[in-house]
Amino acid sequence: MRPGFGHHLHLLESLLPTSEIRSMQRSELEHLIRASGEIADDDEIIIIGSQAILGQFPNAPVRLLSSMEADVYPKNSPDKADKVDSAIGEGSSFHELHGYYAQGVGEKTAVLPRDWEKRVVAVNNENTNGVTGYCLEVHDLAISKIVAARPKDLAFVQELVRHKMIKSKTMLRRLGQTDISEPIRSNVRTRVKLLFVG
Repeated sequence: MRPGFGHHLHLLESLLPTSEIRSMQRSELEHLIRASGEIADDDEIIIIGSQAILGQFPNAPVRLLSSMEADVYPKNSPDKADKVDSAIGEGSSFHELHGYYAQGVGEKTAVLPRDWEKRVVAVNNENTNGVTGYCLEVHDLAISKIVAARPKDLAFVQELVRHKMIKSKTMLRRLGQTDISEPIRSNVRTRVKLLFVG
């Protein structure tokens, strides 16, 4: 664990004021689910990135929704993720028109606890037009973020802790169900404990 980790996290709190953050809305995620399903000809879409939070928490705090992309892949035809990315990805006419976009990703993009598929939160309503989006459960999402350990990922998890949206015991239990090397597991365990201090 590098020195100053806790201090580094503290500095991440001083991002843009909440009023200046453009946040993705649940309706926009539903639009991306619908569009991704239509492009991939798949009625099931997996959402693994930060915007998966909108499945379980449609009115999540603004700081958790600042990313205007949703990381997705078609559940039954994951090889078509590139097709989704080309059609409605970053820099596409869709992105320019709506201000948000889908990033087609691979099935192994996120490191997740075992059995995460059993805990996903389904998004399926009139706005998704028969396509179901499966969003990661919040603790599984948090594990993927803290394993990735980029500054924005750690800031995301810190925000989850601040709003009491995840629990330390559940995080440590899910960590035990995640297939990673022992050195990485030890680092993640330390990060989890630091995040919940204070």
